[in-house]
Amino acid sequence: MELASVRRRPAVELLAWVVLSQLAGIVGSVFTITAIDSWYATLARPWFAPPNWVFGPVWVTLFTLMGIAAFLVSRSDHPRSRRALIVFVAHLVVNVAWSFAFFGLQSPAAGLVVIVALLVAIVATMREFAIVDWRAAALLVPYLLWVSFATVLNYSFWVLN
Repeated sequence: MELASVRRRPAVELLAWVVLSQLAGIVGSVFTITAIDSWYATLARPWFAPPNWVFGPVWVTLFTLMGIAAFLVSRSDHPRSRRALIVFVAHLVVNVAWSFAFFGLQSPAAGLVVIVALLVAIVATMREFAIVDWRAAALLVPYLLWVSFATVLNYSFWVLN
């Protein structure tokens, strides 16, 4: 489907951004699924670690919000919208890299390094989105809060293991 055709169909464009965002989660889950019942289950858990079932619904929700935010930016005629979307897509790569570092490499230390970079990438994305459409930046606030919590969680796994 041609890009101009997608732009004429907002619902299709919205779906495309949500699917792209969810794909980041799916790619990351390739590393996670194989480690959850094996390596991850052997780790000492911090007292505040949520049960495993919480992560799936939270991430699906967050990736959906990310897709909606990217859609809002993509619909804007602001001269910085293209740059904002490039930063967004680059940040998705860092998001996937965390799953690879923590679960794929089975390394809380590597995960900690990447998740700090992810926090920086989220803030950069929010800054770029805010320039184009403040609503898009606001939609990423729950994501920033969750990844901040996940950073503390990752740090705790590193300390305990």
